[in-house]
Amino acid sequence: MGEEIVIRFMKEEDLDDVLKVEHDCFPSPWSKSAFMNELTTNQFAYYLVAATKERVIGYCGVWVIVDEAHITNVAVHTSWRRKGIGKQLLLGSMHMAKTLGAAKLTLEVRVSNDTAQRLYKKLGFVEGGIRKNYYTDNQEDAQIMWVNLS
Repeated sequence: MGEEIVIRFMKEEDLDDVLKVEHDCFPSPWSKSAFMNELTTNQFAYYLVAATKERVIGYCGVWVIVDEAHITNVAVHTSWRRKGIGKQLLLGSMHMAKTLGAAKLTLEVRVSNDTAQRLYKKLGFVEGGIRKNYYTDNQEDAQIMWVNLS
């Protein structure tokens, strides 16, 4: 592909592309208004996108509350996977959270999502427990994972 991919803050103009990624990746996608609320109202929310010159191909959302950060969602369009984009988004989010004062970062991941869990472990995340029936589409459990940022 050879296209340059830039990691930057999400803008309102990105939302149509973000929704394409969202619908490609998730059985219960967020709405445009949910993302708009995150960008314009939620004082704790920060969103990064991975973008080519033409479009957004992935994104990652983080809430930073005092010294803790929580990844709300991370997604890369299926046609762009296995190119290190998810890793770039996560590293960017980890750096941003640390810069904003977070000492640790958490996320939830489907217990069946071995690929994502392997990536998180490569980045230093460790398992921290299970949230039973966390996912509303099929009641799948979530693995809670944590990483220290300091």
